[in-house]
Amino acid sequence: MNIGPNSVVIFHYTLLDESGTEMETSRGSDASAYLRGANNIIPGLESAMVGKTDGDVFSASVAPEDAYGMPQADKVQRVPVKHLVFKGKLKAGMVVKLNTSEGMVPVTVNKVGRHTADIDTNHPLAGQTLTFDIEVIEVREATEEEKSHKHAHGPGGHHH
Repeated sequence: MNIGPNSVVIFHYTLLDESGTEMETSRGSDASAYLRGANNIIPGLESAMVGKTDGDVFSASVAPEDAYGMPQADKVQRVPVKHLVFKGKLKAGMVVKLNTSEGMVPVTVNKVGRHTADIDTNHPLAGQTLTFDIEVIEVREATEEEKSHKHAHGPGGHHH
């Protein structure tokens, strides 16, 4: 079966930044799973997956516009440190969690003051061209429950 509408894709990936440095990988743990067409992964990677099938191994380069977008100046702000979740001493360059009314959001610390921090709420990978090394493990038809929930279930997917 080829990856197309309403298919569940089980895959391993390695994510590389623009300099070729490995950022993260699923290899060595459970493979990832997503439901095609449900916006479960970044658009550029989802597009690169179309038509692939079990056993395909490939690399996909994804432009910022099809990944996490371009950085936006209005997403830099000053917040009280008490709204940040981190371990150790807060330092510029750290990626920490910001506690918002919509849940925890990753942010980058630009500057640390005594009681406040200047943070960047753009995604840490905004503005970067990303490379994904992909190995498709399995492609299958989504169940009705997965379609209604808009995500894959089982290992590498969502657990209820």
